[in-house]
Amino acid sequence: MTWFGVWDPVWVGLVGLLFGSFLNVVIYRLPKMMEAQWDRDCAEHLGQTPATQAPTFNLMVPRSRCQACGHTLSWYENIPVLSYVALRGRCKACKTAISPRYPLIEIATAGLFALCAQRWGISFSTLAWCGFAATLLALAMIDWDTTLLPDDLTLPLLWAGLIAAAAGWTQVDLRTALWGAVAGYLSLWLIYWGFKLLTGKEGMGYGDFKLYAALGAWFGWPTLLPIILISSVIGAVIGIALKFSSGLREGGYIPFGPFLAGAGFAAMIWGPDRLQAVLLGWIGG
Repeated sequence: MTWFGVWDPVWVGLVGLLFGSFLNVVIYRLPKMMEAQWDRDCAEHLGQTPATQAPTFNLMVPRSRCQACGHTLSWYENIPVLSYVALRGRCKACKTAISPRYPLIEIATAGLFALCAQRWGISFSTLAWCGFAATLLALAMIDWDTTLLPDDLTLPLLWAGLIAAAAGWTQVDLRTALWGAVAGYLSLWLIYWGFKLLTGKEGMGYGDFKLYAALGAWFGWPTLLPIILISSVIGAVIGIALKFSSGLREGGYIPFGPFLAGAGFAAMIWGPDRLQAVLLGWIGG
């Protein structure tokens, strides 16, 4: 292995730190952008016009600021992880505590990017899997916060999986990826309607169908069963723990997307073949 090859995970991990900082912006702002768009669509449908033009709010504008006092962050307050440590986890202006989730997401993204570089080196495969990991992490956190899985993320993730398979950047061929996407969507769609017809209630959202289809595109249809079993087990364990700790949100439900994402990360780290071997071990045991 060359000197550059040895250090590939370090360089790519540093890029992951920067990208993780941007993910924090996506996780916070994208749901608010969606809500604002829904409000505009409703107003347009009702023939209403806003009295004043809303200020520009997107992933780039305005600059990052403290949610408590509105203090605009300078560049040295936006350095991933280091700024949080230097500020001792508090806003420079009002001293309000900053959630540790921000540096944790930056660190998690850096670790995932470094893992991709360790496995695939500097290659298109690493680029593809880094994009997969970042998108999946953002989806998991958005769904946990808001119970939303935005089409702006799930659908590009699905198409990217098919394109990566066609280009030979993943472990599956295009045919397996295509049927993985089809089977992923239809399986949860059928479960959704079966549950609704039996109980009159909605057990999950359409975003879960699209996320499962995206995982099918990235890992192929043979991996769908291990993914759904792992996500269900993780979800049941965490759900029981939250119930006993009175941590369930109003209505007593938890979103399923983060657990699908967790199983997706397991599939990326272990690989589809090992994930299927784990399932066979469970069945055999």
